[in-house]
Amino acid sequence: MVEGRVTRGTTGTNRLRRVDRWIASLPALRTVADPLVVDLGYGASATTTLELYDRLVRIRPDVELVGVEIEPERVRLASERAKPGVSFRLGGFEIPGREATIIRAFNVLRQYDESEVLDNWKRMSARLQPAGTLVEGTCNEIGRVCSWVAITKNGPQSLTVSLRLPELERPSIVAERLPKALIHRNVEGERVHDFVEALDRHWQYNSGLGAFGPSQRWIAVARAMKADGWPVHGPQSRWKLGELTVDWQAVAPIGFRWS
Repeated sequence: MVEGRVTRGTTGTNRLRRVDRWIASLPALRTVADPLVVDLGYGASATTTLELYDRLVRIRPDVELVGVEIEPERVRLASERAKPGVSFRLGGFEIPGREATIIRAFNVLRQYDESEVLDNWKRMSARLQPAGTLVEGTCNEIGRVCSWVAITKNGPQSLTVSLRLPELERPSIVAERLPKALIHRNVEGERVHDFVEALDRHWQYNSGLGAFGPSQRWIAVARAMKADGWPVHGPQSRWKLGELTVDWQAVAPIGFRWS
């Protein structure tokens, strides 16, 4: 039985390029025997599904990508663009077929209530391979402001924000595009609120480094966040892209429990 509700279906060329390049860096993609990636809720067009495949096949030539949609007409139209390595099928949060290495569910849960998020995370992560990752998040219409949560069978592991730096005024613009589990928690007393405020504070403090380019300014922000005790992940090469990843527990809603 198909589980979920039809989304608006909006999409666009290169809208998900930021999360795609992060997915391409996941170790499991290189090491698993059966590299299956599921693009859940790809929308009215198969464009971003095909773009994801083109990015991942450079890393893992035998990768298989399956686009899953709850709306039959979208599946029919997308299937006309299928090619070796890429197929489309009807489905929802139950993720039909075999277990996946990676599930990308982007701009899907925005229309749901916060109270529905945890159950759907568990539904999707149950369809992962042991080393698999669910990547659930959202972005603006042109993909320049993004955030996502990485979730394994053991629960959420990290939050990543990814921003286009050249025209960035304040990192807190990401508050408008936080994942559904966090977007209503950007209020005093919640950890994600402290996180967003800290990003803004360090971005402003390091404004002078803008003379050397926005990437240098963002790298300084990441270093300052780490010095403040935020559990920041990743090498500097990820920070240069406008990314910053922290442990989920550093931003999790007060009272959050996986089980």
